[in-house]
Amino acid sequence: MSYANIYVTIALAILATTGRVFLTIGLSIVTGWLLGYLAIKSRAFESVYVGLSEVLESVPVISFFPVVLIFFVDRIGGYIGVELAVDFLVFTAVVWNIWMGIYQAFKTLPLPMLEVAENLRYGFIAKMRRLYIPFSMPRIAANLIPSFADAYFYITVSEVFSIGATSYHVFGIGSLIAKFMNEGMLNCVYYSLLGLAMLIAGVIFALRNFANWAVAKYGLDTPPRSAHPGVRTRWRSLSRFYAAARPLRVITTVTSRPVRAVPLRRVERIQLSERQLDWALRIVGAVLLLLIIYGAAKAALSVKPSTWNYLLSNTWPIIVGLAYDYARVAVITLISFAVAVFVGYYLAFHRRAEAVFIPLIQSLSALPAPAYFPLLFLATSAILYRAFGGFTNELYVLFLGFVSTFYYIFYAYWMGIKAVPHEVVELMDNLNMGFFKRLRKILIPGTLPYIVTGLTSTIDSAWGGLMIGEYWPDIIGDKTLEVSHGILKILDVATNEGNIALAAYASLIFGIVVVAFALLFTRHLLEISRRKYVIEESIYAA
Repeated sequence: MSYANIYVTIALAILATTGRVFLTIGLSIVTGWLLGYLAIKSRAFESVYVGLSEVLESVPVISFFPVVLIFFVDRIGGYIGVELAVDFLVFTAVVWNIWMGIYQAFKTLPLPMLEVAENLRYGFIAKMRRLYIPFSMPRIAANLIPSFADAYFYITVSEVFSIGATSYHVFGIGSLIAKFMNEGMLNCVYYSLLGLAMLIAGVIFALRNFANWAVAKYGLDTPPRSAHPGVRTRWRSLSRFYAAARPLRVITTVTSRPVRAVPLRRVERIQLSERQLDWALRIVGAVLLLLIIYGAAKAALSVKPSTWNYLLSNTWPIIVGLAYDYARVAVITLISFAVAVFVGYYLAFHRRAEAVFIPLIQSLSALPAPAYFPLLFLATSAILYRAFGGFTNELYVLFLGFVSTFYYIFYAYWMGIKAVPHEVVELMDNLNMGFFKRLRKILIPGTLPYIVTGLTSTIDSAWGGLMIGEYWPDIIGDKTLEVSHGILKILDVATNEGNIALAAYASLIFGIVVVAFALLFTRHLLEISRRKYVIEESIYAA
């Protein structure tokens, strides 16, 4: 193949992959609006939605392979079946943080704005168009770049994947790079990464401008530093609620008669419709739960007793591996949080540095680490193995986990600071508050809803990097990167050997632990941030 044909093939592959990414991102946003609204209207649906999102976000892409194999590859078959399978895998890489960001935005909507919407007698469509969707735009903008980066991080395991000895692939830059690597065409790998970097830089530039525009247009009284040149900072799509909400608070606190006169029946009707919606969702959920239990029981009964004995004998190694991996995730999360707090604060208040480093960080985070990591491993492994010995593999795995997830908390905290109301920034300046006092008293509590969303995605997405690094056979030549213990190593090895039963059993245990984590940790933090730390409500305190 001539170099001209190679360049054309690389360009078309990059466009094909980018099309898949943005198609799944658009689908994630639209479905996130609907599911987020249902979650805040039904307590039962909310519990299931948050827990399920946490589980599916935490479960590595590789764990979806059995589902992909059964429902897309076997049932549909052909290139269309494989294409739908790949789109599903990309969807699982981008959707969860967008869904959680929208849910968190709906959950932390300031109460005065909700009261105004109810007094104006807005229906579902009007509420979504005038209130919920505009208020969620800054959170969506904050999650677009991480979702884009996450999608590209997983392209090498989404566009080409193997179950046992069978390999499946579609046309795209991920499968093309994998082909070049297998054939030893390193020059073509460099060309692919260069072309990918150029496209990523352009997309990141566009998404960054969109993020600035979203904060300027839909943020609640944010400082002028974050405004887009074509948007007036003090006039936004949500500004119609400013004048209405503030007198509403006064009326509510001074006299209850005007508020209780006519809107009371409206409130009763709304409460009745919400109860009906809640019960309808409960019934649908109960039916789905019964179907799931029936399917699970049928599948469990079809497993031979000898297979169950084999799976149960692997329970303790799976639990030990899960403990090791949670320790790795804790280290990655702490490092990511420290980077976000210090670097994110500096860049949010220094526009020149922000203009240089934000696009650089965003572009580097969007480059698929599985594509360039083998080259990095080749260049550094000899030195690091001499310096750190057997611990070197742990460093590589932690590095892969960090680059696969640090941008979630970083972008969330950075966008949270940029969305801080202008009056709050002026107050900190007038009080001459130092850096650490600002963090302790204002910024960390005030951006807690953003931080919780970012931390959730950071913890849940770190598993992806661990999944790739804990067992990577033939990473360069005959060298294999692997750790001694880890549940994701068990999943990797089982999938590589075609042992779907063990992979499914390990995923089941993993899912149970993640559900408990979601309900006991994530949901609790979201409730606290909603009740106490919605900084946008500070504009109504004057």
